[in-house]
Amino acid sequence: MEAAAMPRPPCHSLPSSPRLPAHLSLLLRPRRSLALSAPAARPVVAPCAAAGHRGENETTPIEKRFPPFPTVMDINQIRDILPHRFPFLLVDRVIDYKPGECAVGIKNVTINDNFFPGHFPERPIMPGVLMVEAMAQVGGLVMLQPEVGGSRENFFAGIDKVRFRKPVIAGDTLIMRMTLIKLQKRFGIAKMEGKAYVGGDLVCEGEFLMATGSE
Repeated sequence: MEAAAMPRPPCHSLPSSPRLPAHLSLLLRPRRSLALSAPAARPVVAPCAAAGHRGENETTPIEKRFPPFPTVMDINQIRDILPHRFPFLLVDRVIDYKPGECAVGIKNVTINDNFFPGHFPERPIMPGVLMVEAMAQVGGLVMLQPEVGGSRENFFAGIDKVRFRKPVIAGDTLIMRMTLIKLQKRFGIAKMEGKAYVGGDLVCEGEFLMATGSE
């Protein structure tokens, strides 16, 4: 059976789109160094307001400079769908979601992640294979739903054309978008496009082949 090309779903286009909501636009600003600087005559420790984005000043409320992530799906809802558990559950929150079409998930990369002591002790970089796994889990949230016919007992994935653009380090927030582009519903095979960002920088991309089994 020929794979039917599906129209692009209406999930928000990342990292830039004229229709991107304000909270995602702020989230996806290009990565900038937050190192605090001060004139030579001033103390080394600068006020907290100095860490704001360009065009902001100390009178801007902190909640407007750093708005909270929206929560479309929290960790408990994610655990209800995905079979993964510690230390291999790599999606903390979903901030945009359309079942059977697309999802945008986040992974907060912290120095306490269990892979950093060995990768690497002097330069904590998130392993590329775990970035791919995290993206595949976001894809699982798209496909492993009753309305799509997926089942968490049968879930496999293949990858193709994966490229790593920039390293992801401790302290980054990895934003992952998975979009369904082809579906063979009869055979339960789906092809997805995945892209991952830190700020406005594309850090990883690739194609994912997923097979889901019905219960």
